[in-house]
Amino acid sequence: MSEHSNRAEPSPRPVDIVFDCVPLRTLARLDAPLDASPGLVAKYARIKAAIIEHGAYNTYYLHNAHCRFFVTNDPMNGMIAFRFEGVVFTDDSDSKARHATLRVTLDKETCSWLEQHVVKWFEETVSQAVIIEFDRYIGTGDPEQTRQRMLRMEKAIEDQGGFVGMHL
Repeated sequence: MSEHSNRAEPSPRPVDIVFDCVPLRTLARLDAPLDASPGLVAKYARIKAAIIEHGAYNTYYLHNAHCRFFVTNDPMNGMIAFRFEGVVFTDDSDSKARHATLRVTLDKETCSWLEQHVVKWFEETVSQAVIIEFDRYIGTGDPEQTRQRMLRMEKAIEDQGGFVGMHL
């Protein structure tokens, strides 16, 4: 019986997810700077649309994001990468992701055997993987600081007659 070991090169994690995150409730202005590039103006428009559609409470906008799946131990032959952008929704205490609404697009792949129905399945899997990764992201924060922030926000809502943010 023979065992193969490649200890010199550790294998990558099966899923690699990277994103920038904007808590939607923290946005005071939704208009792009006058000198913003067309791409940045479009991003501002997508963020504004997310707030209009989903609200700003317990919603987080993920952008500059990608998700890579490694289906073999060789990224040069077995990697499927997607770009994504969209909203993650958390529970009322901001301690657990509930679901995500993401725009997912295939970015690149190194699987010569990849078929379209598999790409579709992985596109749908991105949201599930992001929810799990977002829970890890939440877990790296300070739960007490989150609790204090929630209390301050509830007080601000009471003090302003039930409205907070976007000058409502």
